[in-house]
Amino acid sequence: MYRNILIPTDGSELAAEAARKAIALAKALGAKITAVTVTEPFHVITGDVAMVEDTPGEYRRRAEERARAVLGKVERLAMNEGVPCETIHVTEDDPYEGIIEAATQKECDMIAMGSHGRRGLGALLLGSQTQKVLTHTKIPVIVFR
Repeated sequence: MYRNILIPTDGSELAAEAARKAIALAKALGAKITAVTVTEPFHVITGDVAMVEDTPGEYRRRAEERARAVLGKVERLAMNEGVPCETIHVTEDDPYEGIIEAATQKECDMIAMGSHGRRGLGALLLGSQTQKVLTHTKIPVIVFR
């Protein structure tokens, strides 16, 4: 039925809990997983402190380090359950677009994600990435609370 499940993660505990549930589902289905994290590209004019303080090269280096750490957590969870895992780091202004792009590129036939990601003001300003994925993708999505 489902052979490749995309698991988006932002490194939050909520995303980690959704990843655990998605990995259990993949194991039960005999599917592999593809974990994705999305980083915003460097912008010269921004309110993001990391971009104001860094050079473009330094920002990219830090983003790659963070992506490796975030994706490594999901990779270890999958390995512990014996589920094959591939990882991908996407750079995109809108995380939901990066998630959908990764699912298409990696030929995923399901997206499994948490109902929430960022909290506080960032969540209010960005809106729900999960809601945006649900609205814009043609791929089935399972949402874990």
